[in-house]
Amino acid sequence: MKRYMVWWGALFFLVMFTSLYLMLETVTSPNTGSLARSEAMEGMEAKIHMIEQDLNKNKELIADIKNWVGLLAKGDDNALGHLVKLVNEKSGDVVAVPKKDDLVKDQAQKPVAVPEALKQDSAARETAKPGEIYEVSPGEKVTVSGSMCSLSSSKGANADIDMHQVVDTLPFDNPDGGAWKQGWDVKYDPSEVSTKKLKIFVVPHSHCDPGWIKTYMDYYRQQTRNIFENMLPKMEEDSRRKFIFAEISYFSLWWDELDAMRRDRVKKLIDGGRLEIVTGGWVMPDEANTHYFAIIDQLLEGHQWLNGTLGVRPKSGWAVDPFGYSSTMAYLLKRMGFENMLIQRVHYSMKKYLSRQQSLEFMWRQQWDSEHTTDMFCHAMPFYSYDVPHTCGPDPKVCCQFDFRRLPGSKYNCPWRIPPQAITDSNVAERARTLLDQYRKKSQLYKTGVVLAPLGDDFRYDKADEWDLQYNNYQKLFDYINKHPELGAEAQFGTLTDYFDAVHEETKQTPSFFPSLSGDFFTYADKDDHYWSGYFTSRPFHKNMDRVVEANLRSAEIIFTLAQAYARKNRASNFPSVEMMKKLVTARRSLGLFQHHDAIAGTAKDFVINDYGERLLEGLTGAKQVMAESAAFLVVKDKGQYKYDAAAPILDLDQVREAHDSLPLRPVIQLSSTPTQVIVYNSLGHRRVQLVSVFVTQASVEVTNPYGSVVHSQTQPFFVDSNTVTDGSRFKVSFVAEVPALGVAVYTLKQAGDGQDTKNHLASTTFINPKSSVNSQGAFSIRSTTGNEDFSIKNSVLEATFDGSSGLLKLVKTLATGEERKTYVKFALFGARNTKEKSGAYLFLPDGPGQNTDEIKPVIRITRGPMVSEVHVFTKYVHHVVRLVNTPGVDALSLDIHNMVDIRTLSNREISMRIHTDIANDDRIFYTDLNGFQMQRRQTYDKLPLQGNVYPMPSSMFIQDSAARFSILSAQSLGVFVSKPGQVDIMLDRRLNQDDGRGLQQGVLDNRLTPNHFRLLLETRKDVTQTKSPGVAFPSHLSNVASLHLMQPLFAMPRSAKHAHTPLTFLSEFSPMNVELPCEVHLVNLRTLQNKDDSADLKYVPRDSAAMLLHHMGGDCSFPLHGVSCRPNDGKVSLAQMFSELKLNDLHETTLTLMHDLEEVDAVMEFPVPPMEIKTFKAALS
Repeated sequence: MKRYMVWWGALFFLVMFTSLYLMLETVTSPNTGSLARSEAMEGMEAKIHMIEQDLNKNKELIADIKNWVGLLAKGDDNALGHLVKLVNEKSGDVVAVPKKDDLVKDQAQKPVAVPEALKQDSAARETAKPGEIYEVSPGEKVTVSGSMCSLSSSKGANADIDMHQVVDTLPFDNPDGGAWKQGWDVKYDPSEVSTKKLKIFVVPHSHCDPGWIKTYMDYYRQQTRNIFENMLPKMEEDSRRKFIFAEISYFSLWWDELDAMRRDRVKKLIDGGRLEIVTGGWVMPDEANTHYFAIIDQLLEGHQWLNGTLGVRPKSGWAVDPFGYSSTMAYLLKRMGFENMLIQRVHYSMKKYLSRQQSLEFMWRQQWDSEHTTDMFCHAMPFYSYDVPHTCGPDPKVCCQFDFRRLPGSKYNCPWRIPPQAITDSNVAERARTLLDQYRKKSQLYKTGVVLAPLGDDFRYDKADEWDLQYNNYQKLFDYINKHPELGAEAQFGTLTDYFDAVHEETKQTPSFFPSLSGDFFTYADKDDHYWSGYFTSRPFHKNMDRVVEANLRSAEIIFTLAQAYARKNRASNFPSVEMMKKLVTARRSLGLFQHHDAIAGTAKDFVINDYGERLLEGLTGAKQVMAESAAFLVVKDKGQYKYDAAAPILDLDQVREAHDSLPLRPVIQLSSTPTQVIVYNSLGHRRVQLVSVFVTQASVEVTNPYGSVVHSQTQPFFVDSNTVTDGSRFKVSFVAEVPALGVAVYTLKQAGDGQDTKNHLASTTFINPKSSVNSQGAFSIRSTTGNEDFSIKNSVLEATFDGSSGLLKLVKTLATGEERKTYVKFALFGARNTKEKSGAYLFLPDGPGQNTDEIKPVIRITRGPMVSEVHVFTKYVHHVVRLVNTPGVDALSLDIHNMVDIRTLSNREISMRIHTDIANDDRIFYTDLNGFQMQRRQTYDKLPLQGNVYPMPSSMFIQDSAARFSILSAQSLGVFVSKPGQVDIMLDRRLNQDDGRGLQQGVLDNRLTPNHFRLLLETRKDVTQTKSPGVAFPSHLSNVASLHLMQPLFAMPRSAKHAHTPLTFLSEFSPMNVELPCEVHLVNLRTLQNKDDSADLKYVPRDSAAMLLHHMGGDCSFPLHGVSCRPNDGKVSLAQMFSELKLNDLHETTLTLMHDLEEVDAVMEFPVPPMEIKTFKAALS
């Protein structure tokens, strides 16, 4: 008890000292803000009340202390931790919050950092109504050192071929090469026939798009099922026949239709090495727009299906149709246990360069990898396409003669008007020599005598006669070649792995035999100046929705896994595991399907895009339902009281969508004097302090945190449109939520009575150029002006200044240093060039550099408040919002930008957001991310057309000079380019009247009202002597955390009105982590493993085991890290201590998609995750 009295005395002294200080500070502090005349009175009124408020704070604090001391005396296990936290909040220090048991046992645990409490800031006083003043202090700086900084200071991969240097040196000319238009007249010494024996593998395949010109299911019913149905008997006719297939989304459909006998026949083909599953993902993903979470997830889905159903573990990657290639994919396949991969759609100039060097086969090395642990053997196909005319050799008119589906009488023919001939005894000799000539010419482009000749195209072999025509005619050619050794060749049907095995056998598995290569293969051009950079932006509505589904699926996976574990722990059979698992599997497969290279790319027919959208919506809704149900189960104090009712769930969803192409709607909480609970869920591995906004029916609100204390909140009116019309039944309330890692915090909201809303602040609104008269609503201050003077908004860290005429951003100032950065925002329109070939879904062929739009007196709405201030500009094509939030967390350190784009009235136009800064990147070097996983150096070249300088931006980009960096963090994938030093264009949407000749046979005219979301982050280097354009670059550590917060939002789920009066008691918070993850380690997923997919009884019964994927995000240490609640730890993770009540049993490290176990892990030891690496663990949670 003496210890408690010491606490009481210390806290009482602290309260008195703090109160005196605050009162003195209140009287003496100058008002440093520049107040608008109409807002000055509000500030004066606030100051008059401040001394009284500080005295009230004293009373409240003493009451809080008495409450916790009383509970401590009664033996409350959590009271001591809350007392320590209270001291922390009033002293401004970051301290550990130990548990009572930990203090008794004196066990050394790593502290969970508690963020600084909210302090008062003079800038916020301008708009606060009389009541308590809300202020914050910026978060403290965090020291980053050790291995976390080793990558950013290293020289990188030191590969034989650096693709950036290749781009720098290539002339990108396009001389006519003869038969091989984009190459040269390939020749060989005839004597080579007797000295270099070729080993030829003809690999039959069928590339099946899960949606493009037809929907996924229409393709299956009309074509893909026929391919499988023909394959089984035709392959059994001759044991020498082989075939490869890639897309498990199709294969799994067919498998479900087979009886046991036919399944056994398929397994026999696979086990015999005659049918090979290549890559084995749910789809063949696009590699430009996809995020690495979704790439891994669809590969996990495919690999888990294959391994669980067939016992198959793919070895070789096959990517013939994505429109450019990311080095991220090579890394992922390597870490999945793959040995080889193949790519096809590479810029024709790069293909020619690699062909000249005999470097079309290389060890693809990650650019940061100085130890060469990521080297992946890659085969690049040399010619225009993966169809038969472009795969046997350099002359397509010859190769087409060996596509026997095009025999005379077929509806298919050769464009070169030389038809194939059926192979007979009379022509086999001539035909074999003609074909061998092409094979040998192709071999001149590679270092070995092993030749790969793919035999297929889109949806080939869907007719039984094609199996006969191709296999029978080729077998006659093989028989002849193999019986005539003087031809110097051996030929056979093979699989992709057969080919790679032969290559490795010839080179004696010597990696140094092949050159190493670093970099990527963007941006792709198939001919002339036809750059495929349009699809980086096509259908941006669905690109945005993709990321929304990803965030919801990932969050649902994690909280479902935790709910499952706690259900087992509590022996709670009332948790609906099977129902939730079914929704998760549906969401996984819907998202996986959309990663297909004609889906997320936006290059499918309108009705196909709609089909994808409906599937995404089903997956999104299901993921949200899983999240809400799991959160409800975890926060219900008595698990026995929990009851699942699909028709009346305990929690409302945080958002709903009425249709696949509609914008999300958030629930409106009906406020009364009875508190309504809002459950806030954080899916990240560190505690978050972040602004949360909800809609309510009353303007005067009281928000209470999980500890029972009233917290500051801000209310602003809801405007129906750009005019001053407000919705009196709906208000937006914002408050700062503090949510545990992987946990849930329960906040309560209620209508505040008169005089009870001292911590609720009403925002003020100013209109410039309003379209109608302005009327104040209730207590809100709403005024209008027609002036064109510049204006600003600010928080405790930044001040943003806007042009008074256009309302657009022009300057950002860092308040602590006074440093100002020019940041001019404009919007630009691009037309389609007036030539025969124009922009379409794939191609970007603009008519010029883009013209800035003229914004003539747009409606501007400025909302100011102590917690969030924002500027809305209603331009002709974009509703543009810039927002500054005022919290002690990461979200206060950057500008939040929302655009709502509508170009449905335009014709053959594309629109960009153009940002001109004072960053001096005079060489126009910039960096864009690859799949949200790594950054790639880019440079704008005058030798390339504008469209050739556009690159994908899946999640971020930055420009920098020796002193500063300007980063754009994006919540969706879009195209980006830098045409001038310091200027960045982000493509927002495109509306195009015509097809661009790449097979889609339509334009892009299904535009929608499209949201996009960005954060602008300006950072100053700690050491200005560092190089400004390194070959290998990384985001700052702050940028990594900010990007996670942008892409993985907090979810606020209100308690359903249907359960307002049910006797359910909620915990104040659910905090499952004992030791949080360090700042640099991201929990990619915590995914419950599915049971046997082809078992009707077990399909949706979740296993006890889960996959945990951890990524050590590479970061640049030359920029300060602050505002975070996490702490760095050199990538070391305490697996045994990670969870407070759960244990990881049977813990194994595995390959990335769990195909291969690597080693058993001692959970007691700290596990190091090296920089940039993703580590996968399989464990049973109990």
